[in-house]
Amino acid sequence: MDNEKQRLSIEAARLYYLSDFSQQDIANRLGVSRPTVSRLLQYAKEQGYVRVSIVDPLEDLDALGEQVKRRYKLEQVLVCYSTLNEYREIQKQISKKAAEYLHETVQDADIIGVSWGVTMHTIAQELQRKQVKGVEVVQLKGGVSHSHVNTYAAETINLFADAYNTIARYLPLPVIFDHIEVKKMVEEDRHIQRIIQLGKQANIAIFTVGTVQENALLFRLGYFNEEEKKLLQSNGAGDICSRFIDAQGNICSDSINDRTVGIELEDLRNKDKSILVAGGQRKIDAIKAALYGRYANILVTDQYTAQALLG
Repeated sequence: MDNEKQRLSIEAARLYYLSDFSQQDIANRLGVSRPTVSRLLQYAKEQGYVRVSIVDPLEDLDALGEQVKRRYKLEQVLVCYSTLNEYREIQKQISKKAAEYLHETVQDADIIGVSWGVTMHTIAQELQRKQVKGVEVVQLKGGVSHSHVNTYAAETINLFADAYNTIARYLPLPVIFDHIEVKKMVEEDRHIQRIIQLGKQANIAIFTVGTVQENALLFRLGYFNEEEKKLLQSNGAGDICSRFIDAQGNICSDSINDRTVGIELEDLRNKDKSILVAGGQRKIDAIKAALYGRYANILVTDQYTAQALLG
């Protein structure tokens, strides 16, 4: 009798847990009642024929984030789950996570410095409206492009301002000038000085990283000649707020950096919350460089990128 019960319980367990049969289907197949199938499944558990384990992806993500936090000496790492190790899917998931974090974090009288680009625009589209007072939203770098390629600069900061019941503070300039003399002259304007100073005063900065690959947004915007592009591709790992850094996080071209309009990278280190939102295999080098440079104290990324950062 015991041998028969053992056989039936194992057969029922296989059909139920491995083949997704319903208890009624198993009853019909084994020629027993449905309550008997239920008892057989319970017996299989009690005898150790079935072992149930639960994998909580959130628990794993928290542990992964803690490892990245320790490795790169960050204050906080938020790791979200992406179903695919594919850039667009990762971008979508990290943008949602960043928008949720901002909704929890932003308070009255905060000054939020905002970069631009496709990831930043995706974050902006995910923002929830929050009833806060006295919040300022300011562009961290010049947002005017002379190319047909869309930077989403105006759309992004407008969505941020709308979410936090304020008006957008634009930096209505190209992000990189052809000549340093022209850039210095423009920055002497009282209005421009005020916007740049507001970005410096921001207690929250949110930004992503760009790459030095051929399809990088800044390359497609036509700011650089071929010689400059080759210089950045050979010496650079990526850019933060359109300032190019090498693998150790140092500025990789002083001459180009001196022509760039917007927040200095050194100022990002002084923010209460300097939030880097980035993920995907093609951005690993740029993310590492940003973290080595200590320009972010909070990282929002996905599990694939987090694992690569630890590898």
